[in-house]
Amino acid sequence: MNGINQEIKNVIKKNKKVDYLEKTYEFYKLNKWDSTLLYSGKLLNVTKRKDLLDLAHYFRGKSFLGKKIFNESLKEYNLISQEFYFYSYVQCSIGEIFLNQKEYKKALKHFTSVAKNDKTLSSKLEKSVLLHNIGLCYFHLKEFEKAENYLLKGTALQKKENDTLLLISSYMDMANLYYEQYKDNQAIPYFQKAYALSKKIKNFEIKQNAALNMAVVEENRKDLTKAMLYRKEYDTWKDSVNNQNKIWAVAETEKKYAISQKQKEIQLLESENKVKVSQRNGFVASSILFLLLFGTAFYFYNQKSKTNKIIEAQKEDLDALNATKDKLFSIVSHDLRSSVNMLKVTNTKLLKDIANRDYDALDKIVHKNAAITNSTFNLLENLLHWATLQTQQLYFHIESVDLYSVIQQIEYNYKPLFENKNLVFTNTIPKATLALADLNSLKIILRNLLDNAIKFSNENGTISVYIDDKNDAFYYLIIEDTGIGMDEETRTNLLKEGNLLNKKKNQKGIGTGLGLQLCKSMIQKNNGIFTIESIENSGTKMIIGLPKYKSNG
Repeated sequence: MNGINQEIKNVIKKNKKVDYLEKTYEFYKLNKWDSTLLYSGKLLNVTKRKDLLDLAHYFRGKSFLGKKIFNESLKEYNLISQEFYFYSYVQCSIGEIFLNQKEYKKALKHFTSVAKNDKTLSSKLEKSVLLHNIGLCYFHLKEFEKAENYLLKGTALQKKENDTLLLISSYMDMANLYYEQYKDNQAIPYFQKAYALSKKIKNFEIKQNAALNMAVVEENRKDLTKAMLYRKEYDTWKDSVNNQNKIWAVAETEKKYAISQKQKEIQLLESENKVKVSQRNGFVASSILFLLLFGTAFYFYNQKSKTNKIIEAQKEDLDALNATKDKLFSIVSHDLRSSVNMLKVTNTKLLKDIANRDYDALDKIVHKNAAITNSTFNLLENLLHWATLQTQQLYFHIESVDLYSVIQQIEYNYKPLFENKNLVFTNTIPKATLALADLNSLKIILRNLLDNAIKFSNENGTISVYIDDKNDAFYYLIIEDTGIGMDEETRTNLLKEGNLLNKKKNQKGIGTGLGLQLCKSMIQKNNGIFTIESIENSGTKMIIGLPKYKSNG
């Protein structure tokens, strides 16, 4: 929409003295739809000029469309007069609304109206989107010849403009058009083109859809090996989308934690007020009932002692919560800052490479950004579990757990990480080795310890998981790596209680000791034992002792 944006800029320059106009446009450019709605509403209240009222309704229509509130968007667009100098864009937007609402005939009516006089659109890219949307309408109306004609025209324009995201969408729609008509030979090349282009972008959802389409293609071809590889890639991108969503969940947890802390402070103040009231009542009663002075004094002394104990207990709880808050803030400020800064640096390089169209460099930077994001997510996930554990909200259900099966499940999820560093992973735990543990917390413990083993292993190293069954009461589950190891001082510090922010020697990137602290706390909750054996430059053994399950039979 570069054409319309340039025209709107010209309108802004000519009307700088109009209140809220420039502010509305600033938020519109940034796609901040709620702020755009707020200031466009104020703009409607300060102007009576028809052209500016039309522009305000246009901003509001785009905002509701961006928020996918289609009926409200349609109401705003219908308030715009046909004399509005961007009315062709209004028609296109109304067509998009009907297309999203699956009212394809209504959408087609608006799109074709604009297409008859396409000189009103300012760029070839905008014309290509219009042609593409007309093709989609005909496709859904089962008029396949017309759909093919318009989709091909739109795709040709997008090739010239070299817009990768639009081109991927066009290729997928072309492929689906041919698939709908059972023209597999014509559909498959478009699926392949879309998949190849998806490698050059960082949009996880598009990558996910492209990989899924190729999996379906290979399944139809009966090539199950290739289909399985594409399915695996689809799952990877799906997990990446889910990881982004989980980051927001952590932010929501922190907000709830802050509210809980404020409530604790209010409760403390209420307790202090109660003490003051009790003391005042005591003095009044003692002055009126002199004969009962000794009994009254003794009574209020006992009451004061009880109240002070309550206050002391609440103060200790508040101090513990404050300490938790300080540790959380310290971790966020020191460790997330470094990863976010790395993202800022790589994104700056990414923008330059996009401008220079250096696609080889883009692929490397996108993979680097993905690695940084995964590391940051692991830290945030540990923060969430640790905060939940500290506030005693984590539920533990001890039951019999097959250690071999648990390791096997985790190994499947970690295979891409093993392959990335060319690590050999072995699981020699005997089947049906049953220990007593909470399954969910055990998985968190093992994932953290495997993360460390991978992080501190050298290329072409080995990670082994096995059992020491010499003790009658415990299974000792051992995770051994051939990595950089650690000296005795570091090993001792890591085993100390409360060393939340200890960093491991030679650590690169994000590392707070939070994961290991979380593991120690959860192992303790599982009635287990934890220790470390390590030799510098010769590898490390992380040893977890879990009670054995003994059946009554």
